[in-house]
Amino acid sequence: MFWMHDGAMGWGWGIFGAVWMLLFWGGVFGLVVWGVNRLTKSGGSSQTPLAIAKARYARGEISREEFEQIRRDLT
Repeated sequence: MFWMHDGAMGWGWGIFGAVWMLLFWGGVFGLVVWGVNRLTKSGGSSQTPLAIAKARYARGEISREEFEQIRRDLT
């Protein structure tokens, strides 16, 4: 037979268990999404070396001579 306390038949544990189950599966799903996202990203290095050199030249990090040397080396 089932043990019943005040006719609730474990109602409190049922809700507690359901909440923990949702948290667990939500966490598993979140980790899977995060992992797939992490593996498919190229790490932000999708730019070509010449595009990076152009951006550095535009920001003033390298001089015109340095940019021209990089461009010659890459082509």
